[in-house]
Amino acid sequence: MVTQKYKDMLQKKSVIRTLSEFATKRGQEIGYENVFDYSLGNPSVPVVQDYTDNTIRLLQTKTSSELHGYSPSVGLPSFKEKVAASLNKRFDMNYTANHIFPTSGAAGALAHALRAVTSPGDDVLTFAPYFPEYNCYVGMTGANLRVVPANTADFQVDFEQFEKMLTSNVSAVLINTPNNPSGAVYSAETLKKLAQLMEDKQKEYGHDIFIISDEPYREIVFDGKKAPYVSKFYDNTLSCYSFSKSLSLPGERIGYVAVNPTCTDADLLVPMMSQISRGIGHNCPSSLIMMGVEDVLDETSDMTVYETNMNLLYDKLIELGFSCVRPSGTFYIFPKALEEDAVAFCNKALKYDLVLVPSDSFGCPGYFRMAYCIDTEKVVRSLDALERFVKTEYPDR
Repeated sequence: MVTQKYKDMLQKKSVIRTLSEFATKRGQEIGYENVFDYSLGNPSVPVVQDYTDNTIRLLQTKTSSELHGYSPSVGLPSFKEKVAASLNKRFDMNYTANHIFPTSGAAGALAHALRAVTSPGDDVLTFAPYFPEYNCYVGMTGANLRVVPANTADFQVDFEQFEKMLTSNVSAVLINTPNNPSGAVYSAETLKKLAQLMEDKQKEYGHDIFIISDEPYREIVFDGKKAPYVSKFYDNTLSCYSFSKSLSLPGERIGYVAVNPTCTDADLLVPMMSQISRGIGHNCPSSLIMMGVEDVLDETSDMTVYETNMNLLYDKLIELGFSCVRPSGTFYIFPKALEEDAVAFCNKALKYDLVLVPSDSFGCPGYFRMAYCIDTEKVVRSLDALERFVKTEYPDR
């Protein structure tokens, strides 16, 4: 019998993907350059040239079995060693290769981390607004995703609500900083307070509560700042990373879990994850891609375009009367819609070929997300469309 669970999921397709498909179809009609598609967070800047050069060199000098054979179930030793060394240098940590588990992107990292520290029936807390796929990532483990309401003043943590929801049934807290969709970066003060509260609750309940930190936007931070490294603040942290954004490699699907060396059972978690892989099929990431990435770990693509695009959009949105928290990072902006029904608002925007994502699926109704990882020239042209949309549909503002 075909499994009903997955048939039901067909009726709950990703809103983001649905809008992206609409934008593609509309582009076939009027030219995609005329569709202001802010739906999908697909990096727009070129891949790091050193990665390309390194991969060509590997293809020319390595044997077929080295390049294309199965990688070890816990990942290539050279990749793991270099990731650990990079994290130690950048964030003053003490990782070894044994604390790094290579995965198929951040999604694979989250899949392993969640299964390693939760059991069916446990609660996992996350903070609105949140990436909608967390529902699948957590739900497929048998755990329950519970959402702490958004602090819309600045999109930091609402600690009053968080403390109420941090019950003894919570085994993990899933955070995303820099955040998709708000662009907020959790401050050191927020992380210190979060860590202290969780440490107190661990003692009170007599069991571990892990932070699973989703960090694919770690390097996209504005105003010359850096994102605080979550694992520095809390021992029981599993850091989940992807090179999709930093190196502009989303299609290569390569990332990792970094197990904080000071967490409970730190030396067991990576071997455990290799066993988890046996059940979920995320095992043995590409040998070629790991080798290609390991020599460019500390490089990034030229991501200055994202800050340029953010400033253009933020300034225009404020000029047009939107309420909007200025993003501190990522390539997303999350303004409040001009009416309570964000879906209706975004549907009206489609008439102006503005593809915006309503916020309902992010757990924060009444807002919309714009993924501005597009060419700046197109952002500039979209500003006129945005102004026409607002002045035509909302003339009394």
